[in-house]
Amino acid sequence: MHDSLLIGGNSTTQCGLNPRYANRHGLIAGATGTGKTVTLQCLAESFSDLGVPVFMADVKGDVSGISQPGTPHPKIDERLQTIGIEHYQQGGYPVAFWDLFGIQGTPVRTSISDMGPQLLSRLLDLNETQESVLTLVFEFADNEGMLLVDLPDLRSTLEYLGEHGKELGPGYGVSKASVNAILRRLLMLEREGGRNFFGEPALQLSDFMQTSRDGRGMINILAADTLIRSPRVYSTFLLWLLSELFEQLPELGDPEQPVLVFFFDEAHLLFRDAPKALLEKIEQVVRLIRSKGVGVYFISQSPSDIPDTVLAQLGNRIQHALRAYTPREQKAVRVAAQSFRVNPDLDTVTAITEMGVGEALVSTLQDKGIPAPVERVLIRPPHSRMGPASPQERAAILAQDYNQRRYRDAVDPYSAHEVLAERTAARQAEKDRAELEKRASSNSGRATGSRQSTTDAFVKSLVRSLGTAAGSNLGRKIFRGILGSLLK
Repeated sequence: MHDSLLIGGNSTTQCGLNPRYANRHGLIAGATGTGKTVTLQCLAESFSDLGVPVFMADVKGDVSGISQPGTPHPKIDERLQTIGIEHYQQGGYPVAFWDLFGIQGTPVRTSISDMGPQLLSRLLDLNETQESVLTLVFEFADNEGMLLVDLPDLRSTLEYLGEHGKELGPGYGVSKASVNAILRRLLMLEREGGRNFFGEPALQLSDFMQTSRDGRGMINILAADTLIRSPRVYSTFLLWLLSELFEQLPELGDPEQPVLVFFFDEAHLLFRDAPKALLEKIEQVVRLIRSKGVGVYFISQSPSDIPDTVLAQLGNRIQHALRAYTPREQKAVRVAAQSFRVNPDLDTVTAITEMGVGEALVSTLQDKGIPAPVERVLIRPPHSRMGPASPQERAAILAQDYNQRRYRDAVDPYSAHEVLAERTAARQAEKDRAELEKRASSNSGRATGSRQSTTDAFVKSLVRSLGTAAGSNLGRKIFRGILGSLLK
């Protein structure tokens, strides 16, 4: 097993994962409390030791302890002896903490443009008509050369098309009812934390693919204990991340080891209520991203949580215990047992229901990509702490993280929100000028006396219009755009 990443073993055999086939993806399944998190932790440690960066979501808040050394315990010694592990040393691993809300880790942001209309429509739970309106918004922004960075950009562009779409030419007329429906969805997304997620500086995926000074792969942990309460935001973000990796990474074929391993906890959320077009996109990304050197591992309670088309792509399987109290659960057990290569010395169906905590059925791809016969093993003990890091330990890691200096403070670039605000102000100023010229023409035969000139009237009207705008959040930006340095 010296060429494999050790997963576990028993008194007669050991099971490991061949790094050459780690990009063939995998599944970690099992009922709540059966040891999936520790298995995830062990795999992350093994990949890190190999120099492979890892990304994982910490849904329950108990993975952060991987950054700290484990604590000796007699049960650990007993398991080491059973599995036959001779060299074992406890220690922490290099970790980078991330958080969409910027509280428990470095803020993670992306732009509206990078998310794209399809994923954004899923995030907002839009129907087909509303999705077509959103697609039109992106097309309009592209044609006008405007950046869509954050939610104010998207909101302003939607409102502008709703008010002036028919004036912009054929194809841009949109239903105000659809616009208002999307705006309501945006408000809901904003309340769920979307304002923090969309913005600049946007995440560079290369920052997920770093190694520490000692050559170990960085373990990137996304704080998801709060995020999971917004499952649509959680699943859409991780799908966006996979899509970006697929689009940006070069083709590698089958490398000797992966360039990144991606763990997707609570994977069933990705597929819940997903339309057929989105499921097809997920299947495509999972099928093709392995050639980019990325391994994707889904963690869920049962293999039945994963669509068959995706499940077929997962070559490495680790199955913890399942409980079979109902007919549906009994069927799930049979399905899970049938997904393994048969071992004539093991009753897989019975083993799935009677395994204890920390036990698992394991079958991984071996030479030539052939699945090994399933084995019932004890999962090896992790080298790091089983449990969360303390707030003080987390803060100490964040204080030394260069990503904090790069991403901590949000910036507001000149984008669609500002462009359209200036355009609206210019329209109003032109309207006022035309009205003043009309009045001046009708009074051209009269003596001016102390009456103000047309030019003076226009300037005062413009100042009044811009003064009103200054009372809003956009006012100062509009002043800067039209009056230049007068306000500096």
